[in-house]
Amino acid sequence: MTTIASLDPVFAQMGVASARHAASVPELTEREKAFLYLTADVCHQTLGRPFALHVERAQRNGVSTADIRALLRLISFDTGYHTALAAFERLVEIEAAAGIPAPDVEPLADNLLTTGPDAAPTPLPESVVARLAELDEHFGEHMALQSRLRSPAGPGTLDVRERSFTAMSVDIHYQTLGDTFQIHITRALRGGASPEDVRAVLRFSAQFGVTRAWQAWEPLNKYIADFAG
Repeated sequence: MTTIASLDPVFAQMGVASARHAASVPELTEREKAFLYLTADVCHQTLGRPFALHVERAQRNGVSTADIRALLRLISFDTGYHTALAAFERLVEIEAAAGIPAPDVEPLADNLLTTGPDAAPTPLPESVVARLAELDEHFGEHMALQSRLRSPAGPGTLDVRERSFTAMSVDIHYQTLGDTFQIHITRALRGGASPEDVRAVLRFSAQFGVTRAWQAWEPLNKYIADFAG
């Protein structure tokens, strides 16, 4: 494989220095960093060399391709299913090349897949459900469906902190810095993350676009202050 330095040595220096500094934040675990790298790849559809390198990095840090599949299912809610589908196709190619079998997975229960009277309760807060219903009833139903589809927890899924951090990072990449950003930050804080843990997500994300990270700082600090107040 062609090295990055052979493509352009100065660009290689720039990239290494930037990634090293952004990834030096001590508040995030290596597993969390792996998920944030992969989320950035999905959001920006950098599914060639960057995605392959980040899958390799994740595996070196104990993150299995089953874990990566759980991540892709989770963020498809926010990135869009078509975007996550492209990442699944690429992941299957990587698994096949490495001789990694596709992991077994339990199908979702029927009551998570419907919007009818037999649907499971939505995990969305009542205040959010009410606001969405005021906007549009069908859209509110769709959001409730999406929340049910990614509600399973426990073995083979991401924990609350990981879920919150990846959702925050999608907001940063897509610049959805209003209600959803506040919800995801609040969820992280209620789940036990400290304000500095939450800020570390944004510090880490600066390597994927410094201007996007810049735009996120003021709302992030405001939402942390609102939570503390």
